Amino acid sequence: MADQTKSNVELSVSELSAALKRTVEDNFGYVRVRGEISNYRGPHSSGHAYFDLKDPFARISGVVWKGAFGRLRTKPAEGLEVIASGKITTFAANSKYQLIVEALEPAGIGALMALVEERRRQLAAEGLFNEDRKRPLPFLPKSIGVITSPAGAAIRDILHRIAERFPRHVFVWPVRVQGESSASEIAAAIEGFNALPESGPLSRPDVIIVARGGGSLEDLWSFNEEIVVRAAVRSLVPLISAVGHETDWTLIDHAADLRAPTPTAAAEKAVPVRSHLAGQLAGLGRRQEAAALRYLDGCRNALRVLARALPQRDRLIADRGQQLDSLEARLAAAHSKATDRLHLGVARLSHRLAQQSPHAKVAQRNERLRGLARRLQRCQSLVSGQRKQALSHAAVRLANARTARLRLEDERLAAARLHLNTLAQRMRNSLAQGVAFRRERVRAAVNLFASLDYHQVLARGFALVRGEDSRLLRRAEEIADGTLLDIEFADGRKAAIAGRGGKRKRAQGKNGRSKQEQSSLF
Repeated sequence: MADQTKSNVELSVSELSAALKRTVEDNFGYVRVRGEISNYRGPHSSGHAYFDLKDPFARISGVVWKGAFGRLRTKPAEGLEVIASGKITTFAANSKYQLIVEALEPAGIGALMALVEERRRQLAAEGLFNEDRKRPLPFLPKSIGVITSPAGAAIRDILHRIAERFPRHVFVWPVRVQGESSASEIAAAIEGFNALPESGPLSRPDVIIVARGGGSLEDLWSFNEEIVVRAAVRSLVPLISAVGHETDWTLIDHAADLRAPTPTAAAEKAVPVRSHLAGQLAGLGRRQEAAALRYLDGCRNALRVLARALPQRDRLIADRGQQLDSLEARLAAAHSKATDRLHLGVARLSHRLAQQSPHAKVAQRNERLRGLARRLQRCQSLVSGQRKQALSHAAVRLANARTARLRLEDERLAAARLHLNTLAQRMRNSLAQGVAFRRERVRAAVNLFASLDYHQVLARGFALVRGEDSRLLRRAEEIADGTLLDIEFADGRKAAIAGRGGKRKRAQGKNGRSKQEQSSLF
């Protein structure tokens, strides 16, 4: 009977949803769910991300809040098989349950490899792994920056190998090479080395080595993060990647300017062997000395050959003397010819000058001026006639245009006067209608005021009762005994004192009976 009574209790939809929410959250507090991400939607404009987790037989909705999304080491992606950790709760608006994801990790090595391959393809499509953007390493760097863990074996191998081959200044930037914050620390270290000044007590290194010992794919995952790859691409300093063993490959290996299979190999690629350089320099010195001796011997032999091939001094002077005599004879002949040509030209010019007398030139110019004066006079008369004719035509056209303009203006003035009269008549009619309408409204307002005037109510037998402070009194309970009252009638005012008076004997009526006694109102 009790169960039946309980089942008959009516619940609202909100109460039922809240009860289901408490039941689900109490029985499934914190769970780890493995499945494939499907229908990924996010991040939303609010910062939240939504997706479904599915397997071959079932599906569950998942949501990552904005605050938790930034802390995820593995970002959700369509088709990625993951292990999601979080809390089960219900969403009352859709009557469904969902998983509030707080942590996300790939499910197995296969998922990690698929995620790395997908990220490699995306970054390669952006051109971050192109070989043409990679720079050669300096032959002999002054200083070397090493980004690695100070407690690992990689830094000891690098320092030992550099000291053995060619001692250089080594700056170590300690970072964590494994864990949640390791990727951001490695990227910050690369940017920190690049931010150092080019000169000073702590200057920018000539080459950077990012090193770590071997490990599993999960241990080396920080070097597959996008933030590390982009920091390596933006580096202004040539960068060597030495992560893991020879068979281990990470995404930073593709982005670095040079990939070394081990940290020791990175140190070998960074600096040459000092003894080998000394031997090469000694050999080059010997080769340079031998080449210089051979060059001097060749120059001596060439000088001897040239000395034997030179002609005698007297022979050279005799040839030049003969050439000078020949040139002197040619110069004298050319001078006489030029003098004869000048004399002939002067004679011809004298003859032409005698033919062209100044008096003849003046007479010719005067005749030409007289002809031009006659032509000018004829042109003036012709132009004057044309101007007079054009002015007469213009005067006729101007008179006709003035007449037409006056006629047009008269017509426009008459039309405007007619339109103005029409508007004046309409204005008078409208003004009369407006005045009549407002007079009627004033009359109605006067009637309404008269009907609402309280004096009309007093004329019908009513009275207004006010207290000593001239406040209008509407109820008897507001009046205390002994209060001085001001009563307004239609024809004036009277003062009265409030109270309950004693019974009075009323005068007998006309029929001889006394009137019934009653209490006084005032």
